[in-house]
Amino acid sequence: MGEEIYMYREALHYLEHIWFNDSDRKPLILRGARQVGKTWIAREFAKNKALTLVELNFERNPELKSLFDSNDPKIIMRNIASYIGVDIKLESSFLFLDEIQDAPEVLSKLRWFYEELPALSLMAAGSLLEFILSDYSLSMPVGRVSYLYIEPFSFEEFLGALDETMLLDYVKNFDITSPIPLALHQKLNDLFRIYCHVGGMPACIAKWRETQMFSSIIPVQEDLLATYKDDFYKYKGKLDVTRLLTILRSIPHQLGQKFKYSKADPTIQSPAAKQILKLFNQARICHNVQLTAANSLPLNAEVKEKAFKQIFLDVGLANCMLSNSLRLKDSKNIVDGGLSEQIVGQMLRTLFPLYKDPELYYWQREEKGLEAEVDYLIESHGEIIPIEIKSGTAGTLKSLHYFMYLKGKKNSVRIYDGMPNITKVNVYLPNHQSEIRYQLLSIPFYLMQQLPRILNSF
Repeated sequence: MGEEIYMYREALHYLEHIWFNDSDRKPLILRGARQVGKTWIAREFAKNKALTLVELNFERNPELKSLFDSNDPKIIMRNIASYIGVDIKLESSFLFLDEIQDAPEVLSKLRWFYEELPALSLMAAGSLLEFILSDYSLSMPVGRVSYLYIEPFSFEEFLGALDETMLLDYVKNFDITSPIPLALHQKLNDLFRIYCHVGGMPACIAKWRETQMFSSIIPVQEDLLATYKDDFYKYKGKLDVTRLLTILRSIPHQLGQKFKYSKADPTIQSPAAKQILKLFNQARICHNVQLTAANSLPLNAEVKEKAFKQIFLDVGLANCMLSNSLRLKDSKNIVDGGLSEQIVGQMLRTLFPLYKDPELYYWQREEKGLEAEVDYLIESHGEIIPIEIKSGTAGTLKSLHYFMYLKGKKNSVRIYDGMPNITKVNVYLPNHQSEIRYQLLSIPFYLMQQLPRILNSF
């Protein structure tokens, strides 16, 4: 689905310049939802490094598991060479084990490749790999494999895929002290609006490159969603597929809200709903946004597990499920409602190092008369930074003011449709005599991936 077209991906730079050149290189496991581009990345890596690709797909050919019956990697490689009929030179070859969730016993043997065949470049990938890693009764090669987490295309990768290389370079070198020309701001906003409709799934981006028609994207998105629904039958346990579908459909409808099982299905028992949502998180179809008290770092130290939000895998798929495709001429804002939290959460996940599983957090106070909520919290230079999202260019910041007052923070971020700027905030809360002072960094949606760099200078 669109994988024959070259499309810029940050993961390739990491693989080609960091992982491949690591003197202590370990077998690498690519983790990510189905159809986010794991196989394409592996093949493109082999092509770019001029390595001989040896690809084994355990879903298509389950009998290939027998090639790994031995614990001796030299014997295993001899078996593979005999099977494909090609002499495999370790230094110039790349072994790629695809759909490895169908051969979980092979995972535990990767340790022997690290210890005995370090010259061989080896990757594995799987779509429902999280189920195997968390539940399969095997001895995982802890410390002898590395992980790489593959997300849908970020907005900057989207620019690269559309050959907007000059704009991409402009964004990557943006200086907060220099104003953005209005024409560039409007063009980047328009492209971000398109990205929110098309989404970050490779097949959808390939179709957009081909047609430039929104109507052509919807069937591709529907096909992807059907693929995820087909996977329901592979999930463990005898769960009612109808219940699975009900919970899945509810996730886009509860974007930006504390997730409630009763809203998804009033008749379902909480333990069953909780199990279903856990399966979706493991399949990386959706992601947890955890509520934290945010008194100190790390943010996960004060998580309240019973209260959480969910974001979907991809904003384009979420739009499709909502039957609420963006009407570019009718909407004043880049993205409205809960979809604004979806897209910011999706972009924040791309800020994590590729080798780290992303985690998202928010803050909320539900005390009557003092309700307040901050959309996201991140860590920067040992400080908790609150992020407030405004779908337009205006809007009050009452919750942010209250958070800054309670926590005594000095720096904050607003993500919105407007121009980037830094503001000195001086306000008084109702019924409070003390003045609240802090700095507010405001950036447009299209600069989100530059947030860590901008915060460094900020």
